[in-house]
Amino acid sequence: MNQQEQEKQIREQKENQSKTTTLGLKSEEGVVLATESQASMGYLVADKYAEKIIPLQDHIALTISGGVGDAQTLGRIMKAQTNLYQLERKRKMNVESAAPLLANVLQGNRLLPFYVSLIMGGYDKEPQLYSLDALGSKMEKKAAATGSGSPIAYGVLENYYEEENDIEDNLEIALKAIHAAKERDSMSGGRNIHLMQITEKGSKKYTQEEIEELKKDIDLRRI
Repeated sequence: MNQQEQEKQIREQKENQSKTTTLGLKSEEGVVLATESQASMGYLVADKYAEKIIPLQDHIALTISGGVGDAQTLGRIMKAQTNLYQLERKRKMNVESAAPLLANVLQGNRLLPFYVSLIMGGYDKEPQLYSLDALGSKMEKKAAATGSGSPIAYGVLENYYEEENDIEDNLEIALKAIHAAKERDSMSGGRNIHLMQITEKGSKKYTQEEIEELKKDIDLRRI
C-alpha cells in the first residue's frame, strides 16, 4: 500500500470512527454502560443490532465506537490479557490495572493506530470509569460519552446526572441519553439499546425485554 492509499484509508477510518453513541455513568453503587445498536459503513446502515458492549471479566467491560475490526481486536487482546493474569496470579485483574494496560496497547500503536474511542467501566473496591482514545490517553470520569451522538447525550447528562445519583437513577438517565441520540443523530440508531450495570456483585446485561420494562417508567416524549 502506497502512502496515498494509506492516507485515504486513514481518512475513511476517521470518518467512520464517530458514527455511534456510547456512554458510561458512575455512582457509589456501581457503573452503568449503555449504547445504541447501529453499525454504519459510510452512509449505509450495515447492522441494526450491533453489540457495542464487550465484557472482559465479570467486573470489567468496554463500550466501543470506531472501527469495528479495531475494537473487536482490542477486545480480544484485553480478554486474553485479563484471563492470563488471572491464571498466573490466581486473582482477577483490577480495573485500575486494566485501564493503563489498554492505554499502553493503544499508545504503542500510535503510528498506525486503532481507530476507536472506548469507555472502560468496572468495580474493584469501588466503581471505576475511564475514557480512552486512539492515541492512548486515559482519563478517569464520573460520566462519559463517545461518538457522533455524544453532544446530544451530554446534553441529557448535563441536565440529569448528579454524583449523588443511585444506580437506578443512572439506568434511567442512560436510557434517556441514548434515546435522545437515536432520535437526533443520524448516525446513531438501530433497533436496540444495550445496557449493562457493574456492581460489587458483578455485571448484569439487561435483556431487551427488561429494557422495555424500564422504559415504561420513563417519559421519553420530553427527550
